[in-house]
Amino acid sequence: MTENGLFVSSFLEVEKGWIDYNNHLNMGYYTVVFDRASDELWDWIGFGERYVAETNHTTFAAEFHVRYLREVKLGDRLYSRIRIIDHDEKRFHTFQELYHEDGWLSATGEGLTLHVDLGGPKVAPMPENIQSRIRAMAEANAKLPPPEGLGRSVGLRRKVTSG
Repeated sequence: MTENGLFVSSFLEVEKGWIDYNNHLNMGYYTVVFDRASDELWDWIGFGERYVAETNHTTFAAEFHVRYLREVKLGDRLYSRIRIIDHDEKRFHTFQELYHEDGWLSATGEGLTLHVDLGGPKVAPMPENIQSRIRAMAEANAKLPPPEGLGRSVGLRRKVTSG
């Protein structure tokens, strides 16, 4: 499930209900694909349904930014490579790349995830065993070059004209 320190999801197939009137994956469903891939990482780290049931803690997305790079269509099979960019005891910053099974990059997703005590709900520290897995993955990921598009903001680029 890891490749050069990156978590690699299983293949996720584009479903009929996700296709819009432009005959490609609707923008909102990119987030669904990213989320399903993240769920696989969360299970690998130690989060998931069992974790919620046993601890009454879970994760919430605080922010997620998608870049749409190349369209995908009905039946296309995709997988995600996920890395941890930064973390502390209560939060972690991830960067995902969504690839077509033929190897080309379709989209990127960058997010901030919170560890939450559902009794509040309130943001709470993660248990040490999970923090250690996140820390180990982040350390391995830090050895890789930064991904293209990391930290990119939305805005119009203006040409500078000389006066």
